[in-house]
Amino acid sequence: MSFVHLHTHTEYSLLDGSNKITEYVKRVKELGMNAAAITDHGVMYGVIDFYREAKAQGIKPVIGCEVYVAPGSRFDREAQLKGSETDRYYHLILLAENNKGYSNLMKIVSRGFTEGFYYKP
Repeated sequence: MSFVHLHTHTEYSLLDGSNKITEYVKRVKELGMNAAAITDHGVMYGVIDFYREAKAQGIKPVIGCEVYVAPGSRFDREAQLKGSETDRYYHLILLAENNKGYSNLMKIVSRGFTEGFYYKP
């Protein structure tokens, strides 16, 4: 069984990733990996380019996203106190196993932007 990166940020994860998708897929192939994931912070801007590039290079693309899980209700938008217990955001990596998972992931990320976006996506 070979190693596969399942938590990778690209240029679409502002301040956290600098991988260009074509360079990332090229490096994955050079290292002999047969699959790789993309899990940018709260966005899925690069997934189509990643999917196409990975397929073209014979790499299995694993589509995902690193989302934030807020400790309270998405309707509670009161300012969080810096350094307190309420100033915590939990990161969660979500990976799509199939087309249904991809569809669900798109819905989750879209809802995060339209209904749950405050302080962080």
